[in-house]
Amino acid sequence: MASPSNDSAAPVSEFLLICFPNFQSWQHWLSLPLSLLFLLAMGANTTLLITIQLESSLHQPLYYLLSLLSLLDIVLCLTVIPKVLAIFWFDLRSISFPACFLQMFIMNSFLTMESCTFMVMAYDRYVAICHPLRYPSIITDQFVARAVVFVIARNAFVSLPVPVLSARLRYCVGNIIKNCICTNLSVSKLSCDDITFNQLYQFVAGWTLLGSDLILIIISYSFILKVLLRIKAEGAVAKALSTCGSHFILIFFFSTVLLVLVITNLARKTIPRDVPILLNILHHLIPPALNPIVYGVRTKEIKQGIQNLLKRL
Repeated sequence: MASPSNDSAAPVSEFLLICFPNFQSWQHWLSLPLSLLFLLAMGANTTLLITIQLESSLHQPLYYLLSLLSLLDIVLCLTVIPKVLAIFWFDLRSISFPACFLQMFIMNSFLTMESCTFMVMAYDRYVAICHPLRYPSIITDQFVARAVVFVIARNAFVSLPVPVLSARLRYCVGNIIKNCICTNLSVSKLSCDDITFNQLYQFVAGWTLLGSDLILIIISYSFILKVLLRIKAEGAVAKALSTCGSHFILIFFFSTVLLVLVITNLARKTIPRDVPILLNILHHLIPPALNPIVYGVRTKEIKQGIQNLLKRL
């Protein structure tokens, strides 16, 4: 283990994660709700994936995109939560140098992949409502395949420099990370090098990706709202809203938790240091746990598929 010396620039082989530095007694109390949320997220997303796989009626572009979202949620949960629970339960605070930066890469890239998936789903709803006759020719299986490649390639390529830049830094301030996870900000603080470019790149890249997705989502729903205001047929507006209501709720969950996390990080000098840490963990749990439940409750086809799945057991 590298010695946390200020005078030495010896290579760091591992880091120590210190969850909630000011309130470590919280850990045992938090482990139960976090465990339940983790089990809920994993169970709900796995059930949704199996249902979509087995039900031929769900072999449609929108549900393929929903499957992608569930896969991203599962990977994010598995990347973050088991390590957090291991710290809480078994005091396994150490994380190797490569594992730390791998976790950093997955968190940065998969977060923006989720945002990009929401953007593609918004476009899907735009075509379905604004150009219903052209929907089968535009939103095809080939479109979904290209969209998946775009979602993965764009965000992985842009996010990769974040952990690479951090891994190239010299760590001589110590190896104790005051966080439950390897965020770029928490890790790079331990470096004795200038981290200005590192932090600037993550800020610009992250907000460029998330911001462009949000703008396109807003544009898509603006066109949808414009079309809905023109519809005069009885019940048509309610039916159209039901097709995009679940998607809008998921975006709301994702954006709200992310916004609260950003605000608390900006105001970190006026709030306890442990609050942003907790919100960061919850951001990897609450949306993944709620996403499949929202679609399962609000979508008749998925609800019927789950019922059919339960009958087979």
